[in-house]
Amino acid sequence: MTVALSGGLDMAYFAKIESGIVTQVISVSNEVCGEPSLVFPDTCAAGRAFIANTLKLEGTWKQTSYNNNIRKQYAGIGFSYDELKDEFVAPQPFPSWSLDSNNDWQAPTLRPEGNFYWDEESLSWVEVPVG
Repeated sequence: MTVALSGGLDMAYFAKIESGIVTQVISVSNEVCGEPSLVFPDTCAAGRAFIANTLKLEGTWKQTSYNNNIRKQYAGIGFSYDELKDEFVAPQPFPSWSLDSNNDWQAPTLRPEGNFYWDEESLSWVEVPVG
């Protein structure tokens, strides 16, 4: 669940990481992160200071970006955090899929062109019927 802690459309988002997993995502105004005079990663430091000192929330907080500009992709609850690459990783969509070197999940076989969905039971792509 995302918790908005301040109003307005211009928000910065922070993910709480516990044991490498995102457990909470909150939003704060860009203003408390020092925007527009500060840019990432300085906004992250300012936001973490606000979270710790003003909101009194403990833990490890990392800035994330709703438009995927920071740390690969927007962090949702259940995402993992790759500390070496400093980016968020989506949960594994299917047991048979594996993570590639770019932290993207890949099916065991390439998806064919057209309208297909993954069927984990048969470990294959199945074409969506038309009509």
